[in-house]
Amino acid sequence: MIDEKLLSILACPACDSRPRVLLKESGLVCTECGRVYPIRDGIPVMLVDEATFPGEEARRADTGDSRA
Repeated sequence: MIDEKLLSILACPACDSRPRVLLKESGLVCTECGRVYPIRDGIPVMLVDEATFPGEEARRADTGDSRA
């Protein structure tokens, strides 16, 4: 689980939204632009290139893109 203090200081690197991100099953979700940032080994990966949009993981799996 990610610490609440950490969640309170994170911001979306793509749009710098406030409120920042929400913890969901799929990862950290930006409330402004909808990007989903993965969590790997309990660490949020807040890189725009690693972010997906809802439903994009399935498309990446179909095309063989391994970023997700």
